[in-house]
Amino acid sequence: MSGETIGGEATTETVRITGHQDDEIPAYLAHPPGPGSSAGVVVIHHMPGYDEATKEITRTFAANGYTAIMPNLHWRDARGASPDDAAAAARAAGGVPDERLVGDVDGAARYLRSLGSAKVGVIGYCSGGRQAFLAACRLPLDAAVDCYGAFVMDLPPDGMPLKVGPVVGLAGDLSCPLLGLFGAEDGHPSPAETARLEQELARLGKTFEFHTFPGAGHGFFAVDRPSYRPQAAADGWQRIWEWFGRYLAA
Repeated sequence: MSGETIGGEATTETVRITGHQDDEIPAYLAHPPGPGSSAGVVVIHHMPGYDEATKEITRTFAANGYTAIMPNLHWRDARGASPDDAAAAARAAGGVPDERLVGDVDGAARYLRSLGSAKVGVIGYCSGGRQAFLAACRLPLDAAVDCYGAFVMDLPPDGMPLKVGPVVGLAGDLSCPLLGLFGAEDGHPSPAETARLEQELARLGKTFEFHTFPGAGHGFFAVDRPSYRPQAAADGWQRIWEWFGRYLAA
C-alpha cells in the first residue's frame, strides 16, 4: 500500500481489493478531507486504462466530498505493465469481459462500504460508460453516470477488436437512477443510439436523465486530449455533482 497527500487534505493510496473470482487487484483510492464517513463513488476508467487522467478524476471526487476508488480493470491482462501496454493487451483480448467487470466493481463497492460509505455510486467514461450501465443493472447501487458509453444498444462495428455485446436487455434490472452525458457529434454512441436507449428506459419506468451536448464528440471530458470541450465538460461536471448530490449525498 502506498499513499500521498494532495494539497494537505485529500489523501490517496494504492490498495488491494478482492475482485472477480476472489482475485486481488490494485485500486486507486482517494479520501475526502475531513473526518467521518462519506458517500462512495466507483470510478471506471476508460479504454486507455488505469492512467493519470482517470486518477485525477478520482481525486476530483474526493476533493468534492466523496470517497472514490478506481479499480485497475486491466491488471490481469499485463501485470506490472504501463497503463498504455496494459490497455493494448486488454484491447487485443477483446476488452474486459463483462462478468469480470461486474465482479471487480462489486469488490470496489464492497471496499467503499467497509470504509463506512452507506451509499455507493458508479461512473464510467468511454468503454467505462457502458460498464457503468452494466454494473448498475447487475449490482445494488445508489446512482450511476454513463459518460458516452457505446455499445449499450448495438454491437461494435466490424473490424473493431472489442468482443462485447449490447446490454440493453438488462435495463429492466437497473438498480438505481442513471445520468447519461453524451456528445452530439459522437459516432459511438450516436445520438440515435442514445435516443433509443432513452425510449427503452422510459418504457421501463426507470429514473434517468440524458443530456446531449452540441459541438461535443466522444471524450469531451478528457482534458489531455484534442476531444476536450471545456463548456460541455463544465456543464457535465455540474450535472454530475447535482446527480450524486441528489442520490448519494442527500
